[in-house]
Amino acid sequence: MDARERFLATLLFQSPDRIPFEPGRPREKTLHRWHSEGLPESRPWFEYLTELLGIHPDPYDVELLQPGVNFRMIPTFEEKVLEHRDSHFIVQDWMGNITEISDEYDYTYIRSPKDFVTRKWHSFPVSGPEDFEQMKKRYNPDEGTRYPDDFKERLKVLKERRHPTCLNFSGPFWQMREWCGFEPLCMMFVEQPDFIREMASFWTEFISRVMAPVLEAGVVDCLLINEDMAYKEKCMISPAMTREFLAPSWKRWSREARQAGVPIIDEDSDGMVAGLIPIWIESGINCCCPMEVAAGNDIVAYRNRYGKQIAFRQGIDKRNIAKGGRVLEEELSRIFPVVQCGGFIPGCDHGVPHDISWPHFVRYAERLAECTGWL
Repeated sequence: MDARERFLATLLFQSPDRIPFEPGRPREKTLHRWHSEGLPESRPWFEYLTELLGIHPDPYDVELLQPGVNFRMIPTFEEKVLEHRDSHFIVQDWMGNITEISDEYDYTYIRSPKDFVTRKWHSFPVSGPEDFEQMKKRYNPDEGTRYPDDFKERLKVLKERRHPTCLNFSGPFWQMREWCGFEPLCMMFVEQPDFIREMASFWTEFISRVMAPVLEAGVVDCLLINEDMAYKEKCMISPAMTREFLAPSWKRWSREARQAGVPIIDEDSDGMVAGLIPIWIESGINCCCPMEVAAGNDIVAYRNRYGKQIAFRQGIDKRNIAKGGRVLEEELSRIFPVVQCGGFIPGCDHGVPHDISWPHFVRYAERLAECTGWL
């Protein structure tokens, strides 16, 4: 099987020859640590890791050809430092937010996060309908630069692809949070429901318009909807609000994707997603990630409850990878029954943090390679 066939067969509960080997991606501080513990600075980490293990898995930590569609605002806001005080930058980011970060980091980390960076938000670009009218001008679906210059050529090449292709965009909750800020948005759900409907409807139509040419070309294997909307114990809005305000977007995109032959609709949300999974299934979503264990997600229990209605990615407790030894072995044993029954690509349940040592990561990767059929 090639990488695309393996990816689809796994998540569709079929019979892959092996399961994709996707241990998780290290952040910048993690790589700094690993370089002091045996990973050569001159070698890409994944290439060196698989060489150590003696395996030749599908490409993972490399850039593979994708449709290259841009769903972000055009133009973006000017990025600029407004103030530098008390070891912090106060900046206007590309989304129009005024945010504060430690000067341990360059402010461009907000645009392209290479590490786990804590931020404080001061203000947001949309506080009401008037601001939103201005924001909408940045989301013209017919803006030509939303597609790469070689778009037609890419589509031709992707017809013969041997790796999975993905369209990755923000869901309605994620996008409205970027416009309005988390706390103001939550108040709007209660106090301004019509405005929430207006924003969600606009975003739904925008995404449908922009992704339509790619769907029509028949070169998409997966929609990945970014929708972080859960805390450690609960989702950020009630299931009732989720069904009312967000599910219509998911249902429309799922329907359009399925009509175009897209087999995987993947929903990405950190936090405890138990209250969201039933709504995702109702909305046509058949995969979710990253299944953070620290938030209480248990993919063994979810598999027992939902069977083959939904697949999973990631789901291995990063804390237990960091501990290594017997704890790590028990963690891999815990998730192995789900690996065996299909519909699961195991990996670290988010970015790989810097408290995971290189020796522990290598041992974890070795055990992961064994349970996914590469060793």
